[in-house]
Amino acid sequence: MEQQPDFQVAIIGAGFGGLGMAIALKERGQHSLVILEKAARIGGAWRDNTYPGAACDVPSHLYSFSFAKKFDWSRRFAPQAEIFDYLSHCAHQYGLEPHLRLNTEVGAARFDEEQALWHLETSAGVLTARVLITATGQLNRPAYPNLPGLERFHGPAFHSARWDHDVDLSGKTVAVVGTGASAIQFVPEVAKKASQVLLFQRSAAYVIPKPDRPYTAAEQQRMQRWPLLQQLDRGKIYLQNETRVLGFTALQGAMKIYQRLFKRYLKQCISDPGLRETLTPDYPMGCKRILISNDYFQAIQRHGVRVISGGVSAVTESGVEDAHGQHHPADVLIFGTGFQATDFLAPMRITGRAGRDLNDAWRNGAEAYLGISVRGFPNLFMLYGPNTNLGHNSIVYMLESQIAYVISALDTLERHGQRSLEVRERVQSDFNQRLQQRMRATVWDSGCHSWYKTENGLNTNNWPGFTFTYRRLTRRLEPADYEMSP
Repeated sequence: MEQQPDFQVAIIGAGFGGLGMAIALKERGQHSLVILEKAARIGGAWRDNTYPGAACDVPSHLYSFSFAKKFDWSRRFAPQAEIFDYLSHCAHQYGLEPHLRLNTEVGAARFDEEQALWHLETSAGVLTARVLITATGQLNRPAYPNLPGLERFHGPAFHSARWDHDVDLSGKTVAVVGTGASAIQFVPEVAKKASQVLLFQRSAAYVIPKPDRPYTAAEQQRMQRWPLLQQLDRGKIYLQNETRVLGFTALQGAMKIYQRLFKRYLKQCISDPGLRETLTPDYPMGCKRILISNDYFQAIQRHGVRVISGGVSAVTESGVEDAHGQHHPADVLIFGTGFQATDFLAPMRITGRAGRDLNDAWRNGAEAYLGISVRGFPNLFMLYGPNTNLGHNSIVYMLESQIAYVISALDTLERHGQRSLEVRERVQSDFNQRLQQRMRATVWDSGCHSWYKTENGLNTNNWPGFTFTYRRLTRRLEPADYEMSP
């Protein structure tokens, strides 16, 4: 007898991807769905990253769902709390609460070939679903450096994505490890309170001005009254950002413009030539994420932040040893060391057809067809999967492309009367061979080490092209790309 699933669709994760997917499913008329979220609240990265100064680096009008306009954004680049409130509003507006199972972590998922169902082992028990959609993101598991002696440190120590708001930094010496996108936002705020900030920099970051400003009440009212104004601004932002991909790919010489902007900005902010040299990267611009800030360099200059190059070699009971063995006393240790971005779907155990383990399939680096489907794992679809991250535009645009593709997949299943879909091996391998060939011609493959890459140097995170090209590829599922099970 054929087993009936508990749900037709199970979604793992309640951030932008999971919520957007659930909204699209409900709009389609699919109400047999569940959203499994390990935390006590929705929001994904915008729930977790509550550090001081947290904000988006994509303008608000574009970093939001195209179908859920918000006309009263407070700033051009929204702060964390406002984005979190926006997601909470969307969940309520589209009636997602009955489908949410919070505090429910998925430990494993196994595909049952005989029944064509996914069996999910969760912290609240086992459930089954016809289709499994993962929306766990790439930036959800903090990366902690493996430093000798860390467990012996006597003071508070925490990651920026797990900020300890009970720790009073006033008058303290704070050691910050890392100079990535989070650090350049919280360092200025920490420097306002701490007596001294020690900034341990493994490699300098390219930081350029952030074109941010508050929206006036009159602007908000105009957009509310004439929504086309926001739509036009959204389109303008999209086109401006989209052209930047050329600097990462076909026209890398264009990066010289931004490099000059960086040098001029650095000189305006930092008076000491030696410190400017320390804060100047030694790799091509764009090889790592380009950062935007109006107060990072200013805080270093104004508050006398000590920038220590070379990173950290060890932690002691009372402080930090730098790469040269010099000891620096510290009261608090904060890690701005990013995330385990290349470990997709970890630590879940995903078992597909014929007992195939996803970790084994990805032992040389994660790959998927269009970043969505993986050979050997029928009815499994990923949002924000391998090679769908961006260095130039809004990930929400990419997520909406992926959501449309998954909807097309479900329509295909129903239209053809099938129980399962599995991408053909040749289709997946050909796609990824072409993708990696294109990747070798990008600035990301110019020699630097970044979170875009695995330890063996494979770029498993970024999309090496235009987002409108990706949208065209994902507009609808081509049945010939898949094997179907009736």
